[in-house]
Amino acid sequence: MKFSVIIPAHNEEGIIFKTVESLENVVIPGYEIVVVNDHSTDKTAEIVDILAKKYGNIRLVENTNEPGFTNALQSGFKNAKTDIFLPVMADLCDDPDTINKMYEKMLEGFDIVCGSRYMRGGRKIGVLSFKSFCSRFVGRSLHLLIGIPTYDISNSFKMYKKNVIESIIIESSGFDISAEIPLKAYFKGFKITEVPTTWVDRKEGKSKFKVFKQGPRYLKLYLWALMNKILVKI
Repeated sequence: MKFSVIIPAHNEEGIIFKTVESLENVVIPGYEIVVVNDHSTDKTAEIVDILAKKYGNIRLVENTNEPGFTNALQSGFKNAKTDIFLPVMADLCDDPDTINKMYEKMLEGFDIVCGSRYMRGGRKIGVLSFKSFCSRFVGRSLHLLIGIPTYDISNSFKMYKKNVIESIIIESSGFDISAEIPLKAYFKGFKITEVPTTWVDRKEGKSKFKVFKQGPRYLKLYLWALMNKILVKI
């Protein structure tokens, strides 16, 4: 298998079938899908079992730790059978058409390939919000101030080599893991690039991201990155 698509899923019975089908329709053959059931109380697991019988490359695993995006994602990392990981949101916001381009970049020798909504060719479809403004500002300013080669540090849609994940002590407890990994990898010297992607705001279910809860965690990482850049220059 070429790479592992990891889908953390908490109560996604209304959309998980469409998400998996969209992947199976466009992604190059030879990959696996690992759906991590993150303490769902609906029929998410039952639907994934049906999909696993239909397609031979799908597995359902359980997040046996505390519920939450970081723990679910790490459960996926541990259960993946390949050396390349790609988190994909269960709500169909990530564009499957981008995945083949991301894998091509990995074959060129990059360690992380970021799906970027804010580089030329990338875009977001949905209601503009304070969350959108913050993610765009953080991504562009970090690119300018520390030189990290992506405009979209906060997007979870990133492809990683396994050795990147193994080299980092993950301290995040929520969605901020999506910024923590590439920032720490950047300062360790891993090769990072980005490709444009289209992000679509979810139309079904409720977003698990709470800006006022997650915001301070991103701010802490932002300040950490700026301080590390200053120390590197000294």
